[in-house]
Amino acid sequence: MATVQLEVHHVTRVEGHGNILIDVAGGELKRCDLEIIETPRFFEAMLRGRPFAEASHITSRICGICSVGHATTSLLATEAALGVVPSEQTQRLRQLNFLGEILDSHVLHVYMLVAPDFFGAGSVFPLARSHPEVVLRALRMKKLAGDLCAMLSGRHTHPITMEVGGFTHLPTATELEAMRARLEAARADVDATVELSQSLTLPAFERETEYVALHKPDEYTFIGGTITTTDGFRFPVSDYREVTNEYLSPHSTAKHTRHHRDAYMVGALARFNVNHDQLHPRARAAARALGLKPICINPYMNSVAQVVEIVHCVEEAMALSDVLLKRGIVPEAPPKVEVRAGEGVGACEVPRGTLYHHYRVGDDGRITGANCIIPTGQNLANIEADMRALVPQILNRSQDDIRLGLEMLVRAYDPCISCATHMLKVTFV
Repeated sequence: MATVQLEVHHVTRVEGHGNILIDVAGGELKRCDLEIIETPRFFEAMLRGRPFAEASHITSRICGICSVGHATTSLLATEAALGVVPSEQTQRLRQLNFLGEILDSHVLHVYMLVAPDFFGAGSVFPLARSHPEVVLRALRMKKLAGDLCAMLSGRHTHPITMEVGGFTHLPTATELEAMRARLEAARADVDATVELSQSLTLPAFERETEYVALHKPDEYTFIGGTITTTDGFRFPVSDYREVTNEYLSPHSTAKHTRHHRDAYMVGALARFNVNHDQLHPRARAAARALGLKPICINPYMNSVAQVVEIVHCVEEAMALSDVLLKRGIVPEAPPKVEVRAGEGVGACEVPRGTLYHHYRVGDDGRITGANCIIPTGQNLANIEADMRALVPQILNRSQDDIRLGLEMLVRAYDPCISCATHMLKVTFV
């Protein structure tokens, strides 16, 4: 009868600080917690009283990895509250910008946070010495993604050109043509990424759960759409709280969520399970080569789904560039916004899953209430449910192997813990 007491302080190669606490006595699992210990940062409280035009710039600071995602979601919420409809060109430029951020974040996770586990390296630094070609490939793709975002939004981290209804700066045709050529040249690195993933053997662990993602019938969506789940539920983004249902956990400074089950999963694997038919053909081919089929219920395969999305993002970025170049970049300033009272919700699929921003704006154009639901917070209950199912299956292994299996499970979700602990209380109801 196994007795295991495991304390991991702190899980490495994830953003933020979290602990794994496992207590097994006589073969019975007594405790299995992912303890989140980050101090909340109360971004919703920071928004109250601020002019609506500042919201996207403030909330982009929630995360240094998915700043474009927070800024875009914030703008969608503000535009919904004030009745602003961006031009078609603005929407396409936002989509292109978003693809750059997804690419950047996924490359970071797959190569620098997950890959060391499979090469027997403690971090990316020894990996750079033992397999320099792998790390250099990752850096090339990250450079490409960062430059794409900088071309459109001034800089990748904390974008500065994105405004309500538009952009304050537009790329030139020459810049877009050069970026399009770089994207096409990156196919070799993308193909090598798929080949690398084919060589890795992921843990054979499965657990059924509900997968939640935004969906549109005509595209693999990252911006907007309908909340859709693999359990057959559909909601407009304005009804996001029908799904998220936040609650406090005694061992976490980040809220947990549940829908009709005790937990659900968001992120690349959820998007694949919901939207696989909308993937670019080259991305669908990559999924087949990697053995990723819907409905996949192995959470370790989230990293594989990210590789598939890397392929999709590069191909879609080229296609979007072609459309923009064919139509021409039309000079246009952000529209003049009529200040009025209103309320709106925005939703996007950021790298780690579905992100919601919900704002209420007063007659003077200042924010009177705000709520943000972060993907990692939505995943926490599901990670713990996976841990509770996994531990009994690996009790016959050494303490070090149990530790590694659990750390790899947490890392597979690509958690952004600091983002998830940004709030404790909704500032309006």
